[in-house]
Amino acid sequence: MVADGLFDGALGVLLLTLATAVLHARQLYTSVVLLIAFGLLLALTWARLGAPDLALAEAAIGAGLTGALLLSALARCGEAPPGPSRAPPLRVLPATLLALLVGIVLLRALWPLAEGPVLLPALALGQLPAAGVDHPVTAVLLNYRAWDTLLELVVLMLALLGVRQLHSAKQVIPPPWPLLLAWTRMLAPLALLVGGYVLWRGAFAPGGAFQAGALLAAGAVILRLNHLLPPVRWDNGLVRLLVVLGLGVFLAVGVVGLVGPGLGFGPVGTAWLAYPPALAGPLILTIEAAATLSIATTLTLLVVGEPEELRA
Repeated sequence: MVADGLFDGALGVLLLTLATAVLHARQLYTSVVLLIAFGLLLALTWARLGAPDLALAEAAIGAGLTGALLLSALARCGEAPPGPSRAPPLRVLPATLLALLVGIVLLRALWPLAEGPVLLPALALGQLPAAGVDHPVTAVLLNYRAWDTLLELVVLMLALLGVRQLHSAKQVIPPPWPLLLAWTRMLAPLALLVGGYVLWRGAFAPGGAFQAGALLAAGAVILRLNHLLPPVRWDNGLVRLLVVLGLGVFLAVGVVGLVGPGLGFGPVGTAWLAYPPALAGPLILTIEAAATLSIATTLTLLVVGEPEELRA
């Protein structure tokens, strides 16, 4: 329809405009706010493309938690001198040439998709009966290409370890507003309920561990900012267990697949992260549940985590 085309065109123009404004804003605070707005519009774009799971992840992580992280970091940096009103031409020209080069490379990489039928969706759908789930995206992320999801959990843990090495000071959280406190008591249980539903829904529809973990982390952050959750510290044993739980369960399933042929995981050395059809569903659900707790705990620590207490 014409209206849909106009809306999508305006959305694309707004995305490009916001992306440019984020890079060229004079103040860091303005850049952060524009980046949050960009993330919300990008979430709307994913929804328009029929990918609600990516839209939810972008809204929760790309706009919400990332925006909170950047604002928190900006608050600790103090006043920054204003940037130049206009970038020197010698800096604009290389950036433009690099953008054109990246665009050409991406176009060349995607061009074969437009030349003939795409076989990957048919292959993914054809293997669904043995994948353990009914949703092709979940099957790709947790079965066909489980390595990718495993490495994503590794990257998230490395990001947490990198932030931990900064030895950040204890955060001073101001007293909450009464209205915000009342809303938090309503929204936090809702975030827990919706997060559990999104995790369960991922087996047969858009959803999964990252979306559910982001929702749980958002609820935990709201509770902590309103003093309804005790301090979340690195040296808490339960917190550390939850951080490594998802990666540990993932690795355990892979190791059992290599050394446990008697359990039905296939020949030794040839079945890393390859699940038997009879156990694929329960194993994927176990991995996703553990990953959800790890993602939620890690994101919470990144936003409102506090350093270890000094011991005498």
